[in-house]
Amino acid sequence: METRGFGRRDALKAAAGAAAAALAAPAVHAQGPVVLRYVGTAVNQSKEIKDKVREDLGIVIEYVPVTSDDVVRRAVTQPNSFDILDSEYWMLKKIIPSGNLHGMDAKRIKLVDQITPVFTKGEIGGRKIGDQGTAPRKVSFLPAREAKSFATEQTQWMTLIPTTYNADTLGIRPDKIGRPVTSWADLLNPEFKGRAALLNIPSIGIMDAAMVVEATGQHKYADKGNMTRAEIDLTMKVLTEAKRAGQFRAFWKDFNESVNLMASGEVVIQSMWSPAVTAVRSKGVPCVYQPLKEGYRAWAAGFGIPKTLTGKKLDATYDFINWFLSGWAGAFLNRQGYYSAVLSTAKANMQPYEWAFWMEGKPAEQDIKAPDGTVMEKAGSVRDGGSYEARMGGVACWNAVMDENDYMVRKWNEFIAA
Repeated sequence: METRGFGRRDALKAAAGAAAAALAAPAVHAQGPVVLRYVGTAVNQSKEIKDKVREDLGIVIEYVPVTSDDVVRRAVTQPNSFDILDSEYWMLKKIIPSGNLHGMDAKRIKLVDQITPVFTKGEIGGRKIGDQGTAPRKVSFLPAREAKSFATEQTQWMTLIPTTYNADTLGIRPDKIGRPVTSWADLLNPEFKGRAALLNIPSIGIMDAAMVVEATGQHKYADKGNMTRAEIDLTMKVLTEAKRAGQFRAFWKDFNESVNLMASGEVVIQSMWSPAVTAVRSKGVPCVYQPLKEGYRAWAAGFGIPKTLTGKKLDATYDFINWFLSGWAGAFLNRQGYYSAVLSTAKANMQPYEWAFWMEGKPAEQDIKAPDGTVMEKAGSVRDGGSYEARMGGVACWNAVMDENDYMVRKWNEFIAA
C-alpha cells in the first residue's frame, strides 16, 4: 500500500541517509519512522502484525498492553497517551461522552463498503442476529466528528473502524470433564466445584452470569445487557452463593492467566476467549470452545483515534487501519479463531482449506496450523460451533454497559470481595 507518502519508495529514499541506514526496517521519512502508540488489551497485539506493518509501511507500532478497564480509563482521562485505541464496542458508552475520541472519517477508509453488516446493520446472511446488550450497530456512528452521543443511522463518522469480533462461549477441558457440556448452566454445576473460573471484567462477566441464570431457569431477562437493579441483585445473589459454596477456582482479568488456568488443569470450565483456546491447544493440551444451546455472548473491537491526533501521525494511523483491513492481518487473526471485519480480503490471504475450516465449518482437508506454525487441529477435524454463519447467527447477546452500570459495578465488586 502506498498512500500519502507512506510507501516503500519513501523508505528506500530514507535508507540512503546515514542515520536512517542504521534502522532495522524501512523508514517512512528520512528523519525516521512514524511511531504509533497502540493502547489495547494484549489479545490483539502480536509481534507478527507489528513486524509486518513495519515491513509494508515503515510504521512502527509501539504496543501498550493494558486491561479492558484501563482501555476505558486511558481513553477518558489520558487521551494524549495513545495514537490508536483498540477498543471494544461496549466501552464506547463510557468513552464517547468524554469527547476524547473523534469520529473516524469513513471516506478515508478504502474498504468501508465491504465491512460486514454485523457492524452496520446487525445482520448476517440477510438475517437479524441477537442484539441484547451493546450490539455494535447501536454505537457505530456519530452525527458529527466531535459528537458526544451516538447517531441513530449510518453517517460519515464512525466511532471505531471495526477490526475483529467473535461469538464467545465457555472453554472446557474435555479430557478432564469426560461428558458432553451443552448448557451455560454447567458453569455453576457443583460437579465442577473448585474447578470453574469467571472473567473478572464486570461488563463482560455479568453477561456470562446472565446466560447462566437464564440457562438454569431462575430468571428471564428482558435485556441481559440492560438489567434493572432488581435483576442485578438477583444475578449477583446467584454468583455469590456459588462463590461461597467454593465453585470458583479463580476470577481472571488477564488473557495469559486464563490460558495458564486451563493449560495447567486447575480449571476445567471457564469464561474464555477464542485466542486463549488456540493458545492452550498450541501447547498440546485438549481445549474446546464449547457451543451451547442457549447461544453465544458476542463482542467486537475496532480502532479509534484521540481528538489530539493531527498531521503526520493522523495520516499514518489511517494508513495503518487501511492496511489492517487489507487482508494480511485479517487472515492472521482468523487463524486464531477470530472473525475479520472485511471477510473478502482475509479470504484472499488464506489457503482455501484454511478458509473452509475456519469460516465454512467444513472438515479440515489437511492439518490446521496456528499462526506460529504449530499444528492445532488434525486433518478431518471440524471447528467448534461450525461455520461463521452458524456461530455469529447464534449470538444471544453482546458485552454491554448498562444504564445501571455504576450500580452493577458496585455489586460486582461486592461479589468479588465476598
